[in-house]
Amino acid sequence: MNNKIIGIVLIIAGVVSAMWGYNIYDSASSQVTRALSGDTPIEAWVGMAGGIIAILIGITRLK
Repeated sequence: MNNKIIGIVLIIAGVVSAMWGYNIYDSASSQVTRALSGDTPIEAWVGMAGGIIAILIGITRLK
């Protein structure tokens, strides 16, 4: 039962983190930066990748 609660919390936190990372990636300032220099903010990558990892770990906890 405890693993299922942890899994659900990880999935929810992962979805929120991935959405936060995508919002940073899609922001106006990030688009201008990508157009001028080609760099993507590290916060966007950390949010999206961390969110996906948390979702995957959460799914394995639910099994």
